[in-house]
Amino acid sequence: MSLVVSDKAAFQHILRVQNTNVDGRVNIVYALTAIKGVGRRFSNLVCKKADVDIRKRAGELTNDELERVVTIMQNPLQYNIPKWFLNRQKDARDGKYGQTIANGLENKYREDLERLKKIRVHRGLRHSLGVRVRGQHTKTTGRR
Repeated sequence: MSLVVSDKAAFQHILRVQNTNVDGRVNIVYALTAIKGVGRRFSNLVCKKADVDIRKRAGELTNDELERVVTIMQNPLQYNIPKWFLNRQKDARDGKYGQTIANGLENKYREDLERLKKIRVHRGLRHSLGVRVRGQHTKTTGRR
């Protein structure tokens, strides 16, 4: 199936969303999954909350629709997205619920590892030693 564009001036081949390049030729639901911290189900829900046609390509979105999608991704609780749907539940630092995406996700992950190392728990020690953390066998595998 070829891509037929009605208005070539309005179509964008690459969108810049949340410091990530998003392919404009892909369906909007799947295109948003290029952003770290956004999966298929979350992007589908965001598009429905933003009243964006999920059959559209990402490059066909208007600036207004794109802004609505971005604001809902940044503040999902204000748009009645349930707490259990978010990827950052009961944050260890402040106890809040939220969706962490793009660069914020990498920062939070690094902070979590530093916290584990600082309080000297088993997982933190394994991370600092650079060995397997989740109970895998290490006698014969993972040698380097």
